[in-house]
Amino acid sequence: MTCRDKRRIEEDTNCVADILRQIVDAQDDIVDDDCDISCEQSIQDLRGDTTAPNSLDTVPVLLYCKCDPFKGYGVRNDQQRTVVDSFYFRVNSIDDDNCATLELLRDPSDSHTGAPDPTKQKTANLRATGICITVDLECFCHVTCLPAINAL
Repeated sequence: MTCRDKRRIEEDTNCVADILRQIVDAQDDIVDDDCDISCEQSIQDLRGDTTAPNSLDTVPVLLYCKCDPFKGYGVRNDQQRTVVDSFYFRVNSIDDDNCATLELLRDPSDSHTGAPDPTKQKTANLRATGICITVDLECFCHVTCLPAINAL
């Protein structure tokens, strides 16, 4: 069950999926200019719509299931098969069924895993991990964008 109201269900829209699609489009340099959402500044920064020099390639996002932040898990392809977790993601793609491929973002200096909430995970130097998960965007009802970064 999602947190969408009856009107949104009847219109077959998903605000989280819509925001994440905009981020993917911006990351792929194919952006709709009609953006007037809370993530607008991060999207504009990613696109280079501001006066600052731009080498940005990612809008990190936090997703929420009901009121709880979503934490993703994956395994590094190393000898130890290290389990990695994160509250922060790069949206790599979204298909027509609202399934998204998210890449876990981590600060390389943050060796701690198992952070109990997003405020306990370092974010100063978030980088792509190469670890991707697939999620159903119908399960999320809130998205928070962080400032655009260079994570790749």
